[in-house]
Amino acid sequence: MANAQDSLPPAPYAYKQLDNPAQEAEAKALMESLRCLKCQSQSIADSDAPMAGDMRHQVRTRIAAGESPEAIRAWMVERYGDWVSYAPQLNAVTWPLWVAPILFLLLGLFLARRRFTGDSEAAD
Repeated sequence: MANAQDSLPPAPYAYKQLDNPAQEAEAKALMESLRCLKCQSQSIADSDAPMAGDMRHQVRTRIAAGESPEAIRAWMVERYGDWVSYAPQLNAVTWPLWVAPILFLLLGLFLARRRFTGDSEAAD
């Protein structure tokens, strides 16, 4: 059984690039930083899923209309949630993503220092 979306033709800018190379470069950079909702491990720039095509169309249409990439990203996050962005914003929900790597690095340095300084003191 096919989805209704699969029977529709692709959106005009799903595969067609913008005429302005600077705008297309802006759109491409943004599309590479947005996650495909269906594929999950690919950006919308790399995915062949119809949903990714619709999202590429939205990005290119909005870039062509003069909207900033930050505003388009905010619209996508508002519509699809924080998960759509490969670069999550720092907020009450995502702060552990930003803080945990720093804490683990500090913990690793502390444990390494303790181990190496402890071994040299025991040898004396």
